[in-house]
Amino acid sequence: MRALRLISQNLALLTLAGAVSAYFWPPAFLIFQDWFLWFFAVTMFALGMVLEPAELRETLRRPKSIALGVLAQYTIMPGLGFLTAWLSGADSDLALGFILVGCAPDAMAGNVIVYLAGGATAYSVAMTAATTFISPLVTPSLVLLLGGVFLPIPFWPMVRTVLLIVALPLAVGMFLRRFTEGARKIVQEAAPAVAVVSIVIICAFAVASNQKLISTMGISVLVWVIVLNLLGYVLGWLAARLYRFDNRYSIALAIDVGMQNAGLGVALALTHFGPRAALPGALFAVWCILSAAAATSLLRYRGRGKVGAECG
Repeated sequence: MRALRLISQNLALLTLAGAVSAYFWPPAFLIFQDWFLWFFAVTMFALGMVLEPAELRETLRRPKSIALGVLAQYTIMPGLGFLTAWLSGADSDLALGFILVGCAPDAMAGNVIVYLAGGATAYSVAMTAATTFISPLVTPSLVLLLGGVFLPIPFWPMVRTVLLIVALPLAVGMFLRRFTEGARKIVQEAAPAVAVVSIVIICAFAVASNQKLISTMGISVLVWVIVLNLLGYVLGWLAARLYRFDNRYSIALAIDVGMQNAGLGVALALTHFGPRAALPGALFAVWCILSAAAATSLLRYRGRGKVGAECG
């Protein structure tokens, strides 16, 4: 149990270690080529296993706040992804990679970061649930709208992929959760650890697949990834203030907007477009976790939130 907690509490360190290892020893991670979609499905299954029914009811009790958050999520980051692709002068594959990152739902890792930063945790979880549930239709639609400028987009195959690796495993996890109440503590310990391992493998595989590209232009792509991530935090915070959210809700929205489910972007890129399109997502997954951890430390130091606080 202690080992599981150590894994789930060290997502940033393990993701960074996996990315570095994949860069220096690509063959060790290329063996996952035929399995990366399964690993992402396992991640969503694990989320379904730990998603509390009360957190879903939170969505129904606060529809306006959730709707405003979803609107911010699916306008700010897709727009920033498109601007990044255009301003960076990247080739078509890399440009599409930035758009895939921007059009993904928010990351479940963001829920943990919001909790540690003293934000409105239940709101963050409800946001993740809402953006994830509608992602099978919204994400491919946004990629078609914005990414079609750079490359032809296989819309229906993308819808099918998101349904199979997001909606289906999430629903199965939520269904099976009803039958594991007796082992609830074990499930709550094991599911996040399984999700962390899956995310690490997905990102490491994307890095291994792009090792040569990273060695030649990885720094420039990383710079734009950092810009995309930081602007997401800033505009997410500004949107929250525009909505007249309090500090705890503002922290939650800023983190949820800035942190993307880049693993989904990587999975879609590798399945439908190729390794080059997966590079921005792989770098984003590593960087956004590190930046969010740093932001958490800053917010806690400044005392903007009370760690462990939940929204009512």
